[in-house]
Amino acid sequence: MEMIIRHIQAGNIITKSNLPVCDYSVNPYTGCEHACKYCYASFMKRFTNHPEKWGAFVDVKDWDAIKNPQKYRGKELFIGSVTDPYQPADEKFKRARALLEQLHGSGSVLSIATKSDLILRDLDLIKTFQGARVSWSINTLDEDFRRDMDCSVSIERKFAAMRAFHEAGIGTTCFISPIFPGITDCKAIIRRAKDVCNLVWLENLNLRGDFKPVILSYIAEKYPQLLPLYKEIYSKNDRTYWSALDAEMREFAKMKPSPIFATTTA
Repeated sequence: MEMIIRHIQAGNIITKSNLPVCDYSVNPYTGCEHACKYCYASFMKRFTNHPEKWGAFVDVKDWDAIKNPQKYRGKELFIGSVTDPYQPADEKFKRARALLEQLHGSGSVLSIATKSDLILRDLDLIKTFQGARVSWSINTLDEDFRRDMDCSVSIERKFAAMRAFHEAGIGTTCFISPIFPGITDCKAIIRRAKDVCNLVWLENLNLRGDFKPVILSYIAEKYPQLLPLYKEIYSKNDRTYWSALDAEMREFAKMKPSPIFATTTA
């Protein structure tokens, strides 16, 4: 399938955010080539009038140079709230790097979310931002499952990039998201990540919108033994699994003084 790529003119690339983790959100693209089957950002199609399937299009944003970047001094900018700023298209269009160059010296605090190792290209710039943090979403150590779910780089490439940033002194987060009940082995991922990150976040799988039947059909086909559990959680709204996992991970965190854990499983 050929990716549909368009250029669009963006008004203000930095927008005020209602997210509790940042002051502003920044998304240099609309759409994402990683085509995650569970992507919450697929709701963006409602606002962009894209008839194409999520993951089949990328809008490359062009914007006027950021005026007075110093106005963001001390403010946290979340880059990648509804797209991956380092998806494959960025190798050609370099919108993420253009953003970093325009914000360089502004004193803003960057938080970048990605599933790519293309971000290594910009390590030199990112490390000039005091307090910068980069997170990689990793919800499995099984490459077959990862390939079923998205088109991002391999798990090993994600961990290698995480290590490079960690060794460069940049804050790194392993974002275990979304947690697939009965499939995601949180403890195994944490053991794998603990030496290359400063923080571990956990987030449960929320099924809503168009991708709910897609995921449930996948579970029925590939993990039929788990289908009753998924029906309990996602059809009957039973929170027992998440409550038990939350308690289990909090206990596990007590036994692991480093890194620090943050959980949103309950």
